[in-house]
Amino acid sequence: MILILPNPQKMSRPILDKIYLNKQLHKKSLAVLLDPDKVELETFDVFLLDCVENHVDYFLIGGSLITNNIMGEMIAIIRQKTNIPVIIFPGNSLHVEPNADGILLLSLISGRNPEYLIGQHVIAAPSLRKSGLEILSTGYILVDSGRQTTVSYISNTTPIPHDKPDVAACTAMAGEMLGQKLMYLDGGSGALYPVSAKMIKKVRTSIDLPLIVGGGINSTEKASAALEAGADIIVIGNAFEKNPALLTEIAEVVQNFNLSVA
Repeated sequence: MILILPNPQKMSRPILDKIYLNKQLHKKSLAVLLDPDKVELETFDVFLLDCVENHVDYFLIGGSLITNNIMGEMIAIIRQKTNIPVIIFPGNSLHVEPNADGILLLSLISGRNPEYLIGQHVIAAPSLRKSGLEILSTGYILVDSGRQTTVSYISNTTPIPHDKPDVAACTAMAGEMLGQKLMYLDGGSGALYPVSAKMIKKVRTSIDLPLIVGGGINSTEKASAALEAGADIIVIGNAFEKNPALLTEIAEVVQNFNLSVA
């Protein structure tokens, strides 16, 4: 009988292990979502320095629709200027960049479009296997945020109603039972309002997985509400593009929360 030992490299999951450890320690994290179509490379160095100074934990890079092919260049600059992990936030099977640290393998479990439940994943699987990226299996739940977002349009799916926390909680439970490793509640880019604290709390009490929350977090009050309700990682994107000072303000909210539970 030949004993085949597991490949340690394939089993390596530093990002996921860190996220789970932080959840166990009740430590919150801040992720910055970067859309390649909205990044100015001329000022990117300055922005990255700001992220380092504000102790940003993760960069998410991607979007539903990418027309500016600079993702690889962005990752190279981030690697040169920071030690912050880079995680791809893919809109489709084409958004695979091996130079990143990991990728959120998103299954849009709030929708009923098979392409975003499993179809795109089948297409991407061979290149993902070869990429060396840490695969972060993530149940993605899109929540109504007051307007149709790019992700709902591109994916041809209907978001969960803003005032239906029970639906979100049952969806999250199903995702956890199906083997997802992370859960992501998202209002989408340009959300008029964020995922409600009531929905975040309901999902948080229904699953044991680390919970990511994004979309519409454009103030310290909304950031604080999401953290208090149970978000383990909050994601900001469009908000700091309009108000650069907001990055520092929300980073302080996260840091103060962590100090309070230390």
